[in-house]
Amino acid sequence: MVDVEPPDGSRFEHHVVRLQRVILAVALRAGGSEVLMLRRHRFVTDQVGWELPGGIVDGNEDSVTTAARETEEETGYRPVGAGRKLVEFQPMIGMVDTPHEVWVFDQVVNVGEPTDAVEAGTVGWIPLSDVVRMIDSGEVLGGGSVTGLLRYLVDHPQD
Repeated sequence: MVDVEPPDGSRFEHHVVRLQRVILAVALRAGGSEVLMLRRHRFVTDQVGWELPGGIVDGNEDSVTTAARETEEETGYRPVGAGRKLVEFQPMIGMVDTPHEVWVFDQVVNVGEPTDAVEAGTVGWIPLSDVVRMIDSGEVLGGGSVTGLLRYLVDHPQD
């Protein structure tokens, strides 16, 4: 519960949820025409769809390390080379404080099976040319995945 005083001077109490920093990864196949995603069931909304790999920052871990670790744990693919931050945003700024970042890796290599059983899903390479259609049809879940993919496509439009 927080005490809020808007510019008009009125005051009220407002419920706010504060969550940890969330990191997602746009991991690309060499050549940049496909993105690595997971198809999962989300019990909260009882939906099945595609998402970018990602998760919560562990301890004092930096964001790019989290993006690489989560990608490997959830997909079995390890990012090669340096990642770059694509976008940082707050998905529900009116009620929830949950900073999100999306990082891009231009290449990954398969190092085995996913190791995070809790986040298990079907790992797949999605053509970037299909992403907008998939978002429009509800096949891509989560504001972080939608925001990250659309932001990437702003700089890398597909035919």
